[in-house]
Amino acid sequence: MVAYAPVNRLPIIEKFTYFQFRHIAGKVPFTQKEWANMLHLSERTLQRYSRDNSTFEGLYVDRILHIQQLIDMGLETFISAAALYTWLKTDKNVGGHLLNFESLYSSQGIQDVIDEIGRIQYGVYI
Repeated sequence: MVAYAPVNRLPIIEKFTYFQFRHIAGKVPFTQKEWANMLHLSERTLQRYSRDNSTFEGLYVDRILHIQQLIDMGLETFISAAALYTWLKTDKNVGGHLLNFESLYSSQGIQDVIDEIGRIQYGVYI
């Protein structure tokens, strides 16, 4: 008989407000336009979220939390938000494809950047 450990699940986030987003966004010098592009929202919609302290829908929350993971790893690795931002803005050829700030506009790109930061942390970056 094989025993299986329960799967660790992320907490279910019922409400994720603009105020909570602002706490994450305040860690890095991304512009509102950059955040809007990463979240696939218009700047005007992001401004409306700000004005009303609206709650984000699930897909946006997933994207925000994925970017938060990148930000936290990046700040741990590069020490300052300015250094992380500069690194993100610089084109990098990684495994035959380009990584840059625009990579953050897709889930796969965000994960690729997280993976590259992990490689830097372990000294095995490409």
